[in-house]
Amino acid sequence: MDLRRRALLGVDGLRVLLMLFLTRIMAEQEVENLSGLSTNPEKDIFVVRENGTTCLMAEFAAKFIVPYDVWASNYVDLITEQADISLTRGAEVKGHCGHDESELQVFWVDRAYALKMLFLKESHNTPKGPEATWKLSKVQFVYDSSEKTHFKDAVSAGKHTANSHHLSALVTPAGKSYECQAQQTISLASSDPQKTVTMILSAVHIQPFDIISDFVFSEEHKCPVDEREQLEETLPLILGLILGLVIVVTLVIYHIHHKMTANQVQIPRDRSQYKHMG
Repeated sequence: MDLRRRALLGVDGLRVLLMLFLTRIMAEQEVENLSGLSTNPEKDIFVVRENGTTCLMAEFAAKFIVPYDVWASNYVDLITEQADISLTRGAEVKGHCGHDESELQVFWVDRAYALKMLFLKESHNTPKGPEATWKLSKVQFVYDSSEKTHFKDAVSAGKHTANSHHLSALVTPAGKSYECQAQQTISLASSDPQKTVTMILSAVHIQPFDIISDFVFSEEHKCPVDEREQLEETLPLILGLILGLVIVVTLVIYHIHHKMTANQVQIPRDRSQYKHMG
């Protein structure tokens, strides 16, 4: 009986281990680069999926302006040059999703360049009650100045890391996606002494939390710049409609007034003509 019981316990233990192993496999996250679906050749589309469901989606075009030093012609002085590095299609993607923290990592040009974006979800007390928002809280850009496509004879060539400081960008109400067509710049302090890397984002559509439908963004929260530009585009149209309405109303009032006065009896100004009236 003891041997049979031990055998049963051993089988049950194996079943538990197998279930845990399968659960771990199912919980593993998948990442996909869907940039080929974009009609904009400069925009990339990245998706992180967990348990077969989309948990992070990001569409954007990114460019990095990186200053670096080269020797002058006299080989004594240093001259600062500038490398313009765009995030290219076919990049390698990694990421993970959490309840309050999600992360996207992108690598390209044989990992000479790497971008890490960290998103946080926070809750705030307001007069209307607690409200949750999410934001881009950290950006890290790793670049290799020995890569010859963008850097030409860089002094101190090698790996450098540029980080954001106290970042609070793309702030969006929880449950919504962030959308902004306008360019946005983020400054990153580089490990290369006294160098600041500029990250330029455009055509942005991101949602790192609370995605309801697979591969579908939730309701958009537009950035203030886009809202202002939209207002500037629609304002002339609104003013034109108002002006047209004022002109129509004026013409209608004039037509009614003219018709009413035309039907009234005209009183002669010359008193000698009064005897012919009646």
